[in-house]
Amino acid sequence: MGAQSAPDSWHRLCSRVSTRVYKEHRLETTDWYKDAIFYELHVRAFHDSNGDGNGDFRGLVERLDYLKDLGVDCIWLLPFFASPGRDDGYDVADYYTVHPAYGSLGDVVTFIEAAHVRGLKVMTDLVLNHTSDQHAWFQAARQPDSPLRDFYVWNDTDQKYSDARIIFTDTERSNWTWDPVAGAYYWHRFFSHQPDLNYDNPAVLEEMLKVIKFWLDLGIDGFRADAVPYLIEREGTSCENLPETHDILKQIRRYVDESYPGRILLAEANQWPDDVLPYFGDGDEFHMAFNFPVMPRIFMALRQEDHGPIVDIVKRTPAVPAGCQWAIFLRNHDELTLEMVTDEERDYMYREYAADPRMKINVGIRRRLAPLMDNGRRRIELLNSLLLTLPGSPIIYYGDEIGMGDNIYLGDRNGVRTPMQWTGDRNAGFSRADYALLYSPVIADPVYGYQAVNVEAQERTPSSLLNWMKRLIRIRKRYQVFGRGDITFLYPENHKVLAYIRRYNDELVLIVNNLSRFVQPVELDLRGLHGMRPVEMIGNTPFPAIGDLPYFLTLGPHGFYWFRLEGNG
Repeated sequence: MGAQSAPDSWHRLCSRVSTRVYKEHRLETTDWYKDAIFYELHVRAFHDSNGDGNGDFRGLVERLDYLKDLGVDCIWLLPFFASPGRDDGYDVADYYTVHPAYGSLGDVVTFIEAAHVRGLKVMTDLVLNHTSDQHAWFQAARQPDSPLRDFYVWNDTDQKYSDARIIFTDTERSNWTWDPVAGAYYWHRFFSHQPDLNYDNPAVLEEMLKVIKFWLDLGIDGFRADAVPYLIEREGTSCENLPETHDILKQIRRYVDESYPGRILLAEANQWPDDVLPYFGDGDEFHMAFNFPVMPRIFMALRQEDHGPIVDIVKRTPAVPAGCQWAIFLRNHDELTLEMVTDEERDYMYREYAADPRMKINVGIRRRLAPLMDNGRRRIELLNSLLLTLPGSPIIYYGDEIGMGDNIYLGDRNGVRTPMQWTGDRNAGFSRADYALLYSPVIADPVYGYQAVNVEAQERTPSSLLNWMKRLIRIRKRYQVFGRGDITFLYPENHKVLAYIRRYNDELVLIVNNLSRFVQPVELDLRGLHGMRPVEMIGNTPFPAIGDLPYFLTLGPHGFYWFRLEGNG
């Protein structure tokens, strides 16, 4: 049995992809991702067009104008491939087929074209490390004499690679699982139904390059590569971040650059900053990588009312090669991961943000942004200010722009993957299906329920969180300094205030954030900017010019200023 290949319909669909439209939607530079704002969504959760209880691509097309109006630049789609659905699509059964609940390949192409017409780019997940145990490759590999046997990692005992940690500590007791058909153990870094691919076999990389070609030919603008530190295993190591892994990733990057310039690769490598840096290579590996350690320390700094955690981790974050970029986020489809903190910091975060044991999962907290902030509007705004002004390209998780809640009573991480809340009508305007048919119940509690929190109501209200987010995004997009500039921290005596200067070419901005729930005064040493005048960017309000004395400001509870500095310093 041979490996899978692209279906015949692919060739017909490729001819549909309009080269003219694709060229029109591209920015002039290939490093567009440095200025972009990303929006992460699950097709299943966004909008249901046919009333079957699942979001789909046709429904997503119907909501593209909403995303365009929000001001985002690139849509990141969670996996939408054929899958048993035991890990919400990250257990891929066929890389070339769309999950039937979400539509067809033709629907995907229609969506990509519609996004490109609106100037929106499309990125999707690429699950490189593992497949579903239902994938045809694995089913064939279970036979000892199969030519696909070496597509996966097998062993006669479960004692090999014993130095590798177990990632899903809540559900897995070993990284090996016995397969009675194969008569051997197979290796998996995640769930036992997700066997790891064997990249020591060159045929595996060859097949994954075919998958990459398939989707890039259909117009996808990039991939978020899932779980990349774990591609290779070696005895006596942690089986993470190995040199051979980087060799494979460089081959993927080389293929993408040579065949599809302007498309991007984003690494999901949940590691310390120094360990993530090699995933950029010398600018020849990933274009982008998530800065995981920054995220929990934003929440930590807010609760402690101290700028120390943010300043410390950003200063520890190494500079990336030219052409590369960090991606930063507040929340996403997974738990608020606490792997990249100390044991003491982890205990503190659990104590402050996960009082109910059901809020915890694996080594993290499964909550959305608004509930983590106790629905405090000022705190939500402050964290979004940090998201949009700290170094890197920001990623907004669907529904956080309206303050959606979560459901900790749903299993796994499904509590933060509930249907998008469009209106106060039945099923939150997500679907016309009977309530019992929905893939997940909508949020219906008194605080975060769809009758109280929905897009339609917030679009009507000028002071809503949604309209506030739109305004802040519009301001950020006027200045390249936020995506490309360097950062210099100021060190006021008042540690409850986080202040920093961002600089890029002739753009200079000063950002001042109050991490406290109380009014705070602050004196900033800005003598090096003598004579320049801060202009508050949201209201375009000029402040007094900077002189020889410390610059004095007063900030309201969880307040912040974005200043554009004008004049000659």
